[in-house]
Amino acid sequence: MIRKGLVAVVAMSGVLALSQPSMAETIHGALARAYQNNSSMNSARAGVRVTDENVAIAKSGWRPQIGATGNLSYASNSGNRITAGSFGVAIQQSLFDGFQTLNNVRAAESQVRAANESLRNTEQNILFNAAAAYVDVLRDRQIAVLRERNLEFLGEQVRAATSRFEVGEGTRTDVAQTQAQQAAAVAQLSAARAQVLASEAAYLQLVGDRPGRLDAASPVAKLLPGNIDAALATALAEHPAIKATLHLVDAASFQVKSAEGAMLPQLRAEAGVSHSYRDTVVSGLPGVGAQGDGSSNAASIGLNLTIPIYQGGRSSAQVRQSKESLGQARIEVDVARDQVRAAVTSAWTQYVAAREVVAAGRELVSAAQLALNGVIEERNVGQRTTLDVLNAQADVIAAQINVASAERDVVAASYAILSAMGRLSPVRLGLNVAVYKPQEHYDAVKGKWYGTKTPDGR
Repeated sequence: MIRKGLVAVVAMSGVLALSQPSMAETIHGALARAYQNNSSMNSARAGVRVTDENVAIAKSGWRPQIGATGNLSYASNSGNRITAGSFGVAIQQSLFDGFQTLNNVRAAESQVRAANESLRNTEQNILFNAAAAYVDVLRDRQIAVLRERNLEFLGEQVRAATSRFEVGEGTRTDVAQTQAQQAAAVAQLSAARAQVLASEAAYLQLVGDRPGRLDAASPVAKLLPGNIDAALATALAEHPAIKATLHLVDAASFQVKSAEGAMLPQLRAEAGVSHSYRDTVVSGLPGVGAQGDGSSNAASIGLNLTIPIYQGGRSSAQVRQSKESLGQARIEVDVARDQVRAAVTSAWTQYVAAREVVAAGRELVSAAQLALNGVIEERNVGQRTTLDVLNAQADVIAAQINVASAERDVVAASYAILSAMGRLSPVRLGLNVAVYKPQEHYDAVKGKWYGTKTPDGR
C-alpha cells in the first residue's frame, strides 16, 4: 500500500509540473497585479471617492438655494365652483452662519487628506500581504519537494532493509523501522501538499491570479536603511497611518468650531416672485355666469436674522461632544505612533534573525548531509544501525526545511520593514503599473455645482 501511495504521489507531482505555464512569474509582477486587481484595494479607492464628495456637500452651504412652488385647488359648493392657483420661485442665500460652512469645508478637506493617507496605508498592507503570499507559495512548494525527496529516500531504505533481511544481514526490526518512517513521510507529504494548496488560494485572493511557476524572490535590501534607528525615524515621519490620524485631528478641530458656530447669529437673504389667480362660477341665478376674480403678481426681498438664545441644551452638548472627539483623535495619533514603532522593531529584528538563521542553517544542511553519507557507509559495513540512518536523514530534512522557512522570512521581513516605514509603494518598488492618483477625482468633484454623473461617466 505504501509503494502504491508513493507511485500516486510521484504521478501527481508530474501532473502539477506539466500544468504550470512555461513563463515564470516574478514577485514584482505579482505585486503589480495585486496593485491593480485586489478587491480590497479597489474598495478602499472607492471609499476615498465617497469621502471626496463631502467637500462639495459642505460647500453647498455657501451657495444659493432655489426652489419653485405651485398649487392648484378646485372647490364646488351649492353649484358654485371656485378654481384657484399660484406658482412662484423663491431663493435663499446664507450671508452669515457662524462660520459653520467654512469650518465644515475645512473639516471635509482634512477628512479627504486623511482618507488619502489611509488609502496609502491600505495599499502598503496589501502589497506586503501579496509579497508574503508569494514567498509562502515558494516556501511551501519547496517543502513539498523536500518531503517528496525524503519519501523517495525512505522508499530506497525500505527496499534495502528488506533485501538485507532476506539475506540474513538485517533484522525484522530494521524493516519495521524503515516502513514506519516511510508511512510517516507519506503523511507529511500529504500535509505539505495541502499547505501548498492553502498558500496558493491565499495568493489567488490577494493577486487575482493562480500562481504558476514562480521565480525565486530576493529581499529588498537596497531600499532599507542602515540601522533600526534610521528606520524608526523614517517611519515616525512618513508613515501614512500617522499622517492620517494627524489629518483627522485637524478635521475634529474644525468640527468643534462648526458646532460652536451653531450658537452664533444666522443671517440669510431671501427673495421671491409669485403669481396667483382665482376664478369663480356662480350658477342658479338669472343672468349670472362665470365671474373672473382676476390674478395678481407679487415679489419680495428681505433679510432674515436668527439669534439663538436657548435650544434645550442641544448645541452645548454637540460642542462638548465635538471636543471629546478631538481629544480622542489626538490620542489616536499616539496609538498610531506606538503601533508603527512596534511594527518597525518587530520587522527589523525578524529580518536580522532570519538572515542569521539562513547562514547557520546552510552550514547545518551541509554538515547534516555529510553526516548522513558517513552513517550510510558505516551502516553498510555494520558499524551503524538502520535507525541511525533514519535519524540522520530526519536531521537533513529538518535542516533543509528550516533553511527554506528562514529564506522566506528574510524576504518577507524586508518587505515588512518597508511597509512599517511607510515606503512600500509601487513607485519605490519600480512596479510596472499605472499609479492610482486620488487627487484626480478630488479635483474633478470638489467644486461641482450640479450634475449627477460621476467623473467616470456613471
